[in-house]
Amino acid sequence: MSDADELARRKLLESKGKSFGHSSRPNDRAPWAKNVLIVTSGKGGVGKSTVAVNVASVFAQRDWKVGLLDADVYGPSVPRMLQVDDERLTWNDQERIVCAENFGMKVMSVGMTTPTPDTPLVWRASVATSALIQLLEDVDWGELDLLVVDMPPGTGDTQLTMAQELRVTAALVVTTPQVISTDDVRRAIKMLQDVHIPIGGIVENLSGFVAPDTGQRYAIFGEGGGQLLAKQYGLPFLGEIPIDMAVRQSSDAGTPIAVSGTAAQKAWYERIADGLLATGRFLQPKL
Repeated sequence: MSDADELARRKLLESKGKSFGHSSRPNDRAPWAKNVLIVTSGKGGVGKSTVAVNVASVFAQRDWKVGLLDADVYGPSVPRMLQVDDERLTWNDQERIVCAENFGMKVMSVGMTTPTPDTPLVWRASVATSALIQLLEDVDWGELDLLVVDMPPGTGDTQLTMAQELRVTAALVVTTPQVISTDDVRRAIKMLQDVHIPIGGIVENLSGFVAPDTGQRYAIFGEGGGQLLAKQYGLPFLGEIPIDMAVRQSSDAGTPIAVSGTAAQKAWYERIADGLLATGRFLQPKL
């Protein structure tokens, strides 16, 4: 974020009577959430939103009270993945924004604020980050056991804002095996470390394709990139998710594969959830 954008963000918050946080002393704009998980990558196109939606679904199926915030202002995809892309904002009697709900999760996205799904948001960084803060503070999330934040690609404005304004329990970093992907993810890891966000683990998505007719595995995007990153930075490696056409089909249809898939397909995301819990950072809900 440029100095000018940061100054504009602070002035906007101050004009609303809100103080701004710092990454070493973040605000807690989601006190209603016991745990906050951010899903990030540093790079677009690695399947980060798919991982976020399905990991959130796993926790919801375990009777956690789960909310999912789509923080990708310029490319929101969560509404379609959860069949709420036709919903628009409504307000309750307390003048709070009402969450969309599906698959046992509360969902909020900037994509639900536009007149049509294909309306672009041509916003400067200060406006975009302020909108995200509004979706944290002005939405009726209720009491949550887990808020999952699907981050946009990169290491910029949104990432910095979340580090400054949320009490983040852990980050889940998504990569593909490809060297170009791991190069960008290294930058994301370094940023998370610089802004004091603990990293719960690394997931390697699109890790290989098994031909259904022959059973032969093809490493289309290379192999071992996620495990190499985990080893280099001393981080937990939470598993590989192969290329599977059913994952793409379920995402397009708005039904998480962690809900509708086979036991083997669900297990990819269940292992990630179990790995995050194994870090000991997450507060368990009272079920």
